[in-house]
Amino acid sequence: MADSHPRSESSGSAGDRRDRMLAAIRERDFVRVVDLSERFGISEVTVRSDLDVLASRGDVHRIRGGAIPRTLPDNERPFEESETSFAEEKVAIARAAAALVRDGETLLVDVGTTTAAAARALVAREELRNVVVFTNGLKTALELEAAAPRVTVVILGGTLRPLQHSLVEPMASLILEQIKVHTLILGCNGVDPSGGVTNVNLPEAEVKKRMLRAASRVVVLADGSKIGRVELAHLCPVEDVDLLITGESADAAVVAELRKRDCEVQIVPSSAA
Repeated sequence: MADSHPRSESSGSAGDRRDRMLAAIRERDFVRVVDLSERFGISEVTVRSDLDVLASRGDVHRIRGGAIPRTLPDNERPFEESETSFAEEKVAIARAAAALVRDGETLLVDVGTTTAAAARALVAREELRNVVVFTNGLKTALELEAAAPRVTVVILGGTLRPLQHSLVEPMASLILEQIKVHTLILGCNGVDPSGGVTNVNLPEAEVKKRMLRAASRVVVLADGSKIGRVELAHLCPVEDVDLLITGESADAAVVAELRKRDCEVQIVPSSAA
């Protein structure tokens, strides 16, 4: 975590400091002791003491090297709830994404309902051979299990986020820094010509950014409700997207503007589902 708040955050009472510390942990879902020490200008011993107090209050879970919050963000819908929204469109988008994959490819498949549908579509392509998929989505991994041994699945490590069944830092980067894959199949919460590709929460956004750096080709999957939306965490400009696959419900004017910015857009009819 960048030390954008130098020593000024060390002022105030211990109670105030712990409240600010808790806010920082909830913002990122995982914060290391060393980062909190730098941010608040206090020793790591004091940080651990503060975290122990927050854990005793039931505000955080202490894990090796840092802490994670007990509470989850309020602006996310559970995976199972999101799965039913634009369901036919997501299936059509997923099939279009799976059709891009060739024998011998290496993939990164992101967490999300549409990317999990893409995993199911990959399983249905029984002719595929020697495909390796890295993923931070437990649902995605379980969907792909049926394709073994044609598809080899590698799960990125990290801290479990129950709402999305996803794994986030601090472990995912250890693998992502060591690989370069052919294609990233990326989920998101918004795609906008000016705002770029965005996501609703910061912890998953950090993993998605590392995925972007590890892929030669970026394929973004977004149902029509996400086209023209801008959410909290910026992932990349639309110019960095090689292909955006969306559905017929997407705003035609926004799609036209995306294409003007050299973002290739494939619109898949829901009837294809």
